[in-house]
Amino acid sequence: MDLYLGIDFGTSGARAVVIDIGGNIQAEVEEQFKADTQANIWIQMWQETLFSLIKQISQPVRQQIKAIAINGTSSTVLLCDRQGTPVSEPLLYNDGRGVEVLETVKAIAPTNSTVISATSSLVKLLWMSKQDFFPQGCYFLHQADWLAFLLHGKLGISDYHNALKLGYDVERLEYPNWLTNLSVAPLLPQILAPGTAIGEVTAKVSDSLGLPPDCIVCTGTTDSIAAFMASGAKNPGEAVTSLGSTLVLKLLSRTRVEDSRYGIYSHRLGDLWLTGGASNTGGAVLRHFFTDAQLQSLSSEINADKASLLNYYPLLKVGDRFPINDPQLQPRLEPRPDNDVEFLHGLLESIARIEAQGYQLLQQLGADKLTCVYTAGGGAKNATWTRIRDRYLKVPIIQPINTAAAYGTALLAKQIHSN
Repeated sequence: MDLYLGIDFGTSGARAVVIDIGGNIQAEVEEQFKADTQANIWIQMWQETLFSLIKQISQPVRQQIKAIAINGTSSTVLLCDRQGTPVSEPLLYNDGRGVEVLETVKAIAPTNSTVISATSSLVKLLWMSKQDFFPQGCYFLHQADWLAFLLHGKLGISDYHNALKLGYDVERLEYPNWLTNLSVAPLLPQILAPGTAIGEVTAKVSDSLGLPPDCIVCTGTTDSIAAFMASGAKNPGEAVTSLGSTLVLKLLSRTRVEDSRYGIYSHRLGDLWLTGGASNTGGAVLRHFFTDAQLQSLSSEINADKASLLNYYPLLKVGDRFPINDPQLQPRLEPRPDNDVEFLHGLLESIARIEAQGYQLLQQLGADKLTCVYTAGGGAKNATWTRIRDRYLKVPIIQPINTAAAYGTALLAKQIHSN
């Protein structure tokens, strides 16, 4: 039986999922990172975790793995020498020290470019170029690129999902001139489509990890794209809402939509575009007022078919970007009724209203008409909230096939079967 391995390196741990050609899970293992991990040992821990995850898969399953793909957190990057050894600690996805060179990037990049952020991959590369260790570097890689290198042994290869925030032109499938003219250009990786075969595992990896010698390692993706792929959404107009701490919307479209005013940008997904935005409202606001047990019991008392008259904009701090772009937007959580059921009803209703506004904005900017919404995140389990959202979205709300990024990455590895 041919099997496919997807590995997800998230912010708090890593997970591996093995699926068969039908998408059925054959094995699943995970490890949590230590909460107090220091920057200088991330590299060692990533490598140990990668090999440990694979070794935890039973030997009969390992011996049938035909392809492997890995996802990592977007804009987690590192600089390596000619042997692939990192020359300094990695810069994680949320590392903002590159703000020192942000004005330089604004001066050279297009106005709407996703690289204009203190945490973008390009900003981090330019920040590195000013450090003492930079002359030792030969390859600039994303987390997923380097982890895959540990298996296939080839340096300088990435995918266009990870490379979006590096400035790669995902529409023309090339680095733009403004980027290739920079002094750091020789360090930029070769970009391939996600799920492209790079090469077989090295003989050493095959022997030490018990993988077949002809097991192929593919280019990877980012964790958020992998989670979208896991949902089952694949046609224009299909979307995924993540009801986690924040509210994140992603809509598949035949049209690319970019608008930096709202933090909206599009990833290429084959011949389609995955466009979306994120609001600061979401589950973190709910948990500020209620425990999980309270949310469950109070939700059961809400009449979801009746609209709440409370009009909130639930935020924990000032400012939002999507669907309203206003850094001074004040949280609106008043009036608060004495009855907690009414208060929670107003909160759920208001977040549902913001979700609907978000999808309306994406469509106004040119994205495909919304046809259905898959829902991920903790809020997906709240049946009352789902019924409220149904009134606003007016399209089917569907349970995802899977919500694990590792599962979506395994589907990416499985693509070589059809290529």
